[in-house]
Amino acid sequence: MSQDSQHGKWTISSSDDDDDEALPFSGTTTSESHQPAKSNSQPNHNSRRSPSPRPVEAPVEVKSEPARPPVSSLIIGSEARQSATMNQSNPVKYETSPSLAGKRKNEESGSAGWALSDSDEDDREVKGNSHSNMPKQKLPNPKTKKPKVESERPPSPHGRLYYIDEPEDFFESCTPCLNDTYRFYLNKVTGLDRKYNRGALHIRDILSPLFGTLKESAQFNYCFDIAWMVKQYPSEFRERPVLIVHGDKREAKARLLQQAQPFPHVRFCQAKLDIAFGTHHTKMMLLWYEEGFRVIILTSNLIRADWYQKTQGMWLSPLFPRLPKGSSASTGESPTFFKRDLLEYLASYRAPELEEWIQRIKEHDLSETRVYLVGSTPGRYVGPDMERWGHLRLRKLLYEHTNPIPGEERWPVIGQFSSIGSMGLDKTKWLAGEFQRTLTTLGKSSLRPDPPMHLLYPSVEDVRMSLEGYPAGGSLPYSIQTAQKQLWLHSYFHRWMANTTGRSHAMPHIKTYMRVSPDFTQLAWFLVTSANLSKAAWGALEKNNTQIMVRSYELGVLYVPSAFNMKTFPVDKNPFPVSSSSSGFHVPFDLPPTSYSQTDQPWIWNIPYNQAPDTHGNIWVPS
Repeated sequence: MSQDSQHGKWTISSSDDDDDEALPFSGTTTSESHQPAKSNSQPNHNSRRSPSPRPVEAPVEVKSEPARPPVSSLIIGSEARQSATMNQSNPVKYETSPSLAGKRKNEESGSAGWALSDSDEDDREVKGNSHSNMPKQKLPNPKTKKPKVESERPPSPHGRLYYIDEPEDFFESCTPCLNDTYRFYLNKVTGLDRKYNRGALHIRDILSPLFGTLKESAQFNYCFDIAWMVKQYPSEFRERPVLIVHGDKREAKARLLQQAQPFPHVRFCQAKLDIAFGTHHTKMMLLWYEEGFRVIILTSNLIRADWYQKTQGMWLSPLFPRLPKGSSASTGESPTFFKRDLLEYLASYRAPELEEWIQRIKEHDLSETRVYLVGSTPGRYVGPDMERWGHLRLRKLLYEHTNPIPGEERWPVIGQFSSIGSMGLDKTKWLAGEFQRTLTTLGKSSLRPDPPMHLLYPSVEDVRMSLEGYPAGGSLPYSIQTAQKQLWLHSYFHRWMANTTGRSHAMPHIKTYMRVSPDFTQLAWFLVTSANLSKAAWGALEKNNTQIMVRSYELGVLYVPSAFNMKTFPVDKNPFPVSSSSSGFHVPFDLPPTSYSQTDQPWIWNIPYNQAPDTHGNIWVPS
């Protein structure tokens, strides 16, 4: 494989480019049931950039969180949504030769597929679905014992603490350092010093009794591991009713229902996806307590890998109290009309299973909410309805609730995401013609400035040197077929550099968009959302801009300074350890962004990377 210096010229084997419909995205890490084929070739080592694995007598794994769910429960989602979960759920192993570690042989089709953590490549310019031809991977043997010899592990570029198993209390619920100003939180990341997890939340923290006495919950998401999800609830809540809102159909739906057979308290609501290539990508929790009601809008799938060594984000609502009986439907509304918009979003599902949740929300006081809801639901919209969903919804909110800023033409816009769809033959087709126009809206100004636009997406080197190594790329599904058609896009790309070195190598699954001052100390607005960079997620104008078509369900929350009685949000330059006294906004990556160098390449998940091993001594060779 050769790579050009312009962020986009690749040479791939015929097996990679002979069929646009095929997405050969199986990973490359080994498991006990997968020993790699022998090879006499060795990679070219660069001692500065790559680890130097020591010879080992047997594979050694990074310890997973205690008591994994049954392996059978890890076959999640549809085959179209499968990539690296088998690998990420069964942590990476080390082999004697880094040139061999992780290389996979073709397996029988009867075994489990790789689960794609997050993909929404809109129409993908694909006319057929070849997901049934996806490569398969055998399940590991759960009886295999791992050696406990620390010295056999290769040295980690992330330091000694990388290989230390998380303490027993890592996943125990604790009262977080809640920042009541913004209520924006990152997730806990295994393998980091405690100070970088202070103020962060694990799913067990969210579901903890410390947050309320849970009566019932609804989980909206894209990928599910039901057994794992159930186990995250504390024992006293583990059999309380749960509604799963998903978008799976046919065989994928059957597999999802099969997962839930051991759990009679789990019910399902299938989201309607009437437009091709749409997904139910929203990630939200509705939690009903004896004490009130809470909403969490987040970026994590309900699978273990998404809560392990990735950067995720979430908005955690206040605990909304119950309204007095007899209150009117409009009582308990916030200045941001969050209650109205949440009810409208739930009504868009047209699902009887959600009626009881709609009624519960009406019965609670959501007036403390200070964020705006930005959602997408599938459909074609005209007239005033065009501004209800997608990027035109975001544009309307920015027009109505932000203010023009002197010199705003120098205020860059930043988009950060983990998946990329088809943008068109040049930037005028959608990115600059529609989406950038939305992101640059500031109040009712008639100016149409063209400020810098920075798009943050991990480079190959970011992935290679990450905590997970190459397997992290299984959740960054940018395909060679799409990338080769939009090389112009890569000139916008900047490296993923997480905020401070303590979190710098937890690859992003979070998605954020913002407008920032030229000195990167102030924010004009900030959005955290499930929506990646795609027309499917954000919508695309049709019929001479008289109609917008949205394919997927998405959900996020928008922070604007006016809702917090501020002119701009100050950026927190020293976010770790998190402090409740900080008035700054915690941007989850380094500012200013770092442009790709001439030698950097965007991560492409379905081509091989075998010239340099990753942090675990593995290479990436899609089958």
